[in-house]
Amino acid sequence: MKLRFASSAAALVCSVGFSGAAVAQSNAVAAIPRPATTTQSRAASCDRACLEGWVDRYFAAATADDPKAIPLAKDVRFTENGQVLPVGEGLWKSMKSAGKYRLAVADPEAGQIALITTVLEDNADPAQGTPALLALRLKVADGRISEIEQVLERNPQTAQRVEALGMPRAAFTTAIPAAQRMSRAALIETANKYFTGMQRNDGKGDYPFSPRCDRIENGGRSTNVPTPAGETRPDPKTARGYSGQWSCLEQFQSGLLYFVSRIRDRRYVAVDQERGVVAVFAFFDHMAGSTRDFTRPDGTLTTAGPAQPWTWEILEIFKVENSQLAEIEAFLTRPPYGMLSGWSTWENGMSDKIQDVTGYRER
Repeated sequence: MKLRFASSAAALVCSVGFSGAAVAQSNAVAAIPRPATTTQSRAASCDRACLEGWVDRYFAAATADDPKAIPLAKDVRFTENGQVLPVGEGLWKSMKSAGKYRLAVADPEAGQIALITTVLEDNADPAQGTPALLALRLKVADGRISEIEQVLERNPQTAQRVEALGMPRAAFTTAIPAAQRMSRAALIETANKYFTGMQRNDGKGDYPFSPRCDRIENGGRSTNVPTPAGETRPDPKTARGYSGQWSCLEQFQSGLLYFVSRIRDRRYVAVDQERGVVAVFAFFDHMAGSTRDFTRPDGTLTTAGPAQPWTWEILEIFKVENSQLAEIEAFLTRPPYGMLSGWSTWENGMSDKIQDVTGYRER
């Protein structure tokens, strides 16, 4: 069965206001993953097409609810929404079919692939289904899947909006000329400036945005949104509220993102040097309370952000061209405040340092 979503014209509005309890340190430590044992040569034996093929095989097995239909490592590790589960539970029990939209970042050197995609899950009516948005990471070693990480945003309207995009923007699949390709380390460093610029944003940081930068979040544009007829475009220097009508650079220079208290557990899970694309999982914490009060670049005292503690779990995908962020696409879901991914120690999960978890290092 093919997945068919109704198109939706609704734009994404990132409203905030969710509270939850932080995950206890003792529980997080129990979820520390085993060290990777895949060698560089073994990982590199599965190229882009191979990794993309593993995604198709994984979805076929999940749709059939048959873990034996796909080769799994003896010690395979599987999480769904941060919870360690036996392979075959969670989405495996409810997946009806895969969607058409798929933005994937393949990293043959690391043997990993990360993607934003859509799925259809069962509901009470067997003839129908419920759309969901999925962030997925697979690690392949020695011809078997050794790690599965998936995060679901079970919001039908959001999934429909993403599916209505049809296909990812061309830039994400366009190769960078060989002479202009950046090192893995440089790609990660450039992408990380997005997070350092947003965390406690003061409008004065290093914001390497391309003039054509555009960002899509859960299928909706969050930058460069056309000004509605009859309205005046807000001035980024004086507006009292943050606006999706602004460019990537204007949003950061406004200083109105200060209430993003901490961007932590920055796990860089896939780097595609040929295309200049980077995929990273992270958590955005909004601590609320006094962290909502700050001074804008022009000296204006401002209060903004959620009134209650709030966390976003995000898979962010960046297209990097000439050391600039040219295209950004993000998957977002709202977990309990302070939640961890299930793949980091508590210390790393609460840290804002770069974590290149691909297991690959340039020579």
